[in-house]
Amino acid sequence: MRPPIQTVSTGCVVAVVGFFSSFPIVLKGLAAVGATPEQAASGLMFAALAMGLSGIVLAAWTRAPVSVAWSTPGVALLAITPLAATGFAEAVFGFIVAGVLTLLAGLCRPLSRLVTSIPASLAQAMLAGVLVSLCIVPFQALAETPLTAAPIVATWFLAGRINRLFAVPAAVIAALVVVGVANGFDIPLTGGVFTAPVLVMPDPSLAAILNIGLPLFLVTMATQNVPGIAVLRSFGFSPEPRPLLSVVGGASVLTAPFGAPATCLAAITAAMCANPDSHPDPKQRYWSAIIAGGVYCLFGLFAATITAVASAAPPMVLGTLAGVALIGVFMNSANAALAEDAHREAAAVTFLTTASGMALFGLSAAVWGLMLGGLVHVVTSRMRRT
Repeated sequence: MRPPIQTVSTGCVVAVVGFFSSFPIVLKGLAAVGATPEQAASGLMFAALAMGLSGIVLAAWTRAPVSVAWSTPGVALLAITPLAATGFAEAVFGFIVAGVLTLLAGLCRPLSRLVTSIPASLAQAMLAGVLVSLCIVPFQALAETPLTAAPIVATWFLAGRINRLFAVPAAVIAALVVVGVANGFDIPLTGGVFTAPVLVMPDPSLAAILNIGLPLFLVTMATQNVPGIAVLRSFGFSPEPRPLLSVVGGASVLTAPFGAPATCLAAITAAMCANPDSHPDPKQRYWSAIIAGGVYCLFGLFAATITAVASAAPPMVLGTLAGVALIGVFMNSANAALAEDAHREAAAVTFLTTASGMALFGLSAAVWGLMLGGLVHVVTSRMRRT
């Protein structure tokens, strides 16, 4: 059966937006937790393959436009996570833990209920606290390296006035020009054009569970998986959530040893696949997700080339690109965190604690933010009831 032409074009656009709007954040997050350029390229490739193949399987199986992504909020969390004592091997164990928890959430209804019982405002506040330090980098770069930062920020802003979906891909093109000019348009691909898999043996530790695995699972469930299911339902599609979570959780576990962080259900690209612009007939829209999955896999094969270009970038270019890519996510999370008056104080505590970057008793700021915010939420909720 051939896919309709309209779904082919939609799927290609979805893949371009989904990949090029967030791959700088993936590379930055992996580097922050100790990945070498080769490990980061492998992680990017397997993250793309995981979301591509999972999207193809789920869309073909459910006949619904189920779109899959890597966890952009999750890799943003990695970017502010303190480097583990044993480096990337410990982070990989955290990736596996997050994947196992997602798989269990799909298989075990009580666990999924427990996770979804966490107030969305606190999860969004934690995410906003994670993002704030990353979103200020473009503006710091404007002061420190204006010749490289200004073209990226200006392109992002101007393109966003035309179409917000293409603001970040346009900024990527501007960044490529900046990197090309800085290197005389001569960037050696020492690792080759295609990407070589790099297997990393995980190093189990309690710190990896508490600082990477658990926060990565929570932020991905609250800001990606749950909204992704809600988006599909808003367009009239109602696939059973548990198999969807099981597939993306299983994909995360299988690809984590090759450096890939969490795989999850998508929200924004799911809306692109599920809306009438994808195809007038709702029964045909699943093809858009299948085509997008195939293009994701193709992009993943060239992850080494993408990583080589990123490694050749002048200082703060990648941080600037990641920062502008996350501004929209920050706006949405901050708005959702502070929207409800009843939860506003707890959300503020969560946000400020996370943004502080504090580390105490081996626990990261994101963990403390959720714990302290949760404590304030419980106390204030009980006081309102009495």
